[in-house]
Amino acid sequence: MGQRRVVCLVGFLVGFFVSSCCCFPAEDLVVGLPGQPTVHFRQFAGYVDVDLKAGRSLFYYFVEAADKDPHSKPLTLWLNGGPGCSSMGGGAFTELGPFFPTGNGRGLRLNKMSWNKASNLLFVESPAGVGWSYSNTSSDYTCGDASSARDLRLFMIEWFKKFPAFKSRDLFLTGESYAGHYIPQLAIELLDHNEHSTNSKFNIKGIAIGNPLLKLDRDIPATYEYFWSHGMISDEVGLAIMNDCDFEDYTYASPHNESDSCNEAIEEANAIVGDYINNYDVILDVCYPSIVEQELRLRKTATRISYGVDVCMSYERRFYFNLPEVQKALHANRTNLQYPWSMCSGFLNYSDTDGNINILPLLKRIVNNKIPVWVFSGDQDSVVPLMGSRTLIRELANELNFKVTVPYGAWFHKKQVGGWATEYGNLLTFATVRGAAHMVPYAQPSRALHLFSSFVRGRRLPNTTVSSMDD
Repeated sequence: MGQRRVVCLVGFLVGFFVSSCCCFPAEDLVVGLPGQPTVHFRQFAGYVDVDLKAGRSLFYYFVEAADKDPHSKPLTLWLNGGPGCSSMGGGAFTELGPFFPTGNGRGLRLNKMSWNKASNLLFVESPAGVGWSYSNTSSDYTCGDASSARDLRLFMIEWFKKFPAFKSRDLFLTGESYAGHYIPQLAIELLDHNEHSTNSKFNIKGIAIGNPLLKLDRDIPATYEYFWSHGMISDEVGLAIMNDCDFEDYTYASPHNESDSCNEAIEEANAIVGDYINNYDVILDVCYPSIVEQELRLRKTATRISYGVDVCMSYERRFYFNLPEVQKALHANRTNLQYPWSMCSGFLNYSDTDGNINILPLLKRIVNNKIPVWVFSGDQDSVVPLMGSRTLIRELANELNFKVTVPYGAWFHKKQVGGWATEYGNLLTFATVRGAAHMVPYAQPSRALHLFSSFVRGRRLPNTTVSSMDD
């Protein structure tokens, strides 16, 4: 790594006073984002070089815990999936970070249910080619699970050099969707590092992944089970898929390597569901981009497209991140990329076979290292539905010879059912989040924060209407 100026920030005042002394990279301090409300925690953003020779560098955004003593809180890494989608656009500014874009795309509003209430948060745009992460070597944009995991391991090693105070901090690895691949594979990389390192070791305390892709030939049929169980396709089409489709040979590269009758049934199911449903949240209204794009470009004020959740946040977010003053404040786009920031990379050549990897053996090794694993599922997601995840976690528990330590039942938040959960062997938890989508914190922020707080505090989800963690 090149020389980086690291200074000790003592009593640094940026809208607040920090009473303790910790070493942070002063050049990465985000003094304030355009249109940002006043907050009492620090933000950092910038780059970590993972291969100087190739010119490969990953962009990160770090938010201190919103607490008088953030140094007492753990560190949580969050990754979005895709593969090839941004953790800045997803986790940081749409789901669990401290801010959301305003309706006019020119400012930010406070996320009162940000996960930085319970932990320091680190978001990484990975692999290179996603968001503002980049490489000067074009062949780096052909990548896959193994190279992504290696780069993230290198990133974590170098990031701790920037933030040495966090080296011994409890570390939680979290993410959603294709992060069902990213997070377990990164965990294995870090465990391998711990086995061979005589110096610093990663203090991994837990893994939590939401609506995760774990085993393709089980997660894919779960989509059509979901369509049928939610009245989105007919009995006839649902039964045709269940009877005629094997799914054992289903791969990303050859998704229709099935019988003609199976393929016809799948095509009919997709046609019936149609284009006017958000498959990631089947009860959420859809956004009409042409209306929003016009609003963002021509007006300074927002038009609310729907009541409740802002279904057009993705367009507001893209507009905000492409403002030059925002990129400058974040120390982003230092190479003046020839393309605008977007949520998911359009040119990344990611392996079309890695999605077929069975992740359960990796989770088994992680659990055997006494690291708790939580899998949580928003129950309104048809893309990676809870039916597949629930079955796979039960099968993993059976393989581990784990007994049920918490029977399947409701958990509660604010005297309402937050979802349903079960635990195996005191180390393996499966939980649903009622009314949540593929992006759980986006659709159910309060319940998601409760689940996350329980996870990092090492507590079980409450099975009564009384909970000390309820706001």
